[in-house]
Amino acid sequence: MNESKNVPDLVEVFPEIFKAQGKVIGQLLRTFEEVELPGGLVELVNVRVSQLNGCALCLVTHASGARDAGVEQAKLDVLAAWREQPGYFAKEECAALELAEEITLLPHGNRHLDAARKAREVFTEEQLAALEWAIILINTYNRISIMSGHQQG
Repeated sequence: MNESKNVPDLVEVFPEIFKAQGKVIGQLLRTFEEVELPGGLVELVNVRVSQLNGCALCLVTHASGARDAGVEQAKLDVLAAWREQPGYFAKEECAALELAEEITLLPHGNRHLDAARKAREVFTEEQLAALEWAIILINTYNRISIMSGHQQG
């Protein structure tokens, strides 16, 4: 129980479920290498999804991971406004960020499918599938952290 928030800490209450998710992440990391999906791109997506979900702990973790993977701090600084920076982000980054936003927000209609079709223009089928898995999993981690009352620091 997260006493300060009076909510169950999902990781503490069912650690075996969290460990199983860790195995999924391990497989996904191997898949990124196999399909040559750049780590910096994945971390950029992780940061954007964490911004949308308001997960401070994941923001700190993945911003650091993005920098370690070679993403420039200036790019992280303007990430929330990436659409307003034409030419600043590579076409692959734009496609991945649009897909991340659409999957995270899941608006009514088929915009998420449109974003996936657009992303398919710059990614292989395997890269796109791995990227979609990454987006789905960071959303899961964000929600676990938020619902458990985890805080950065």
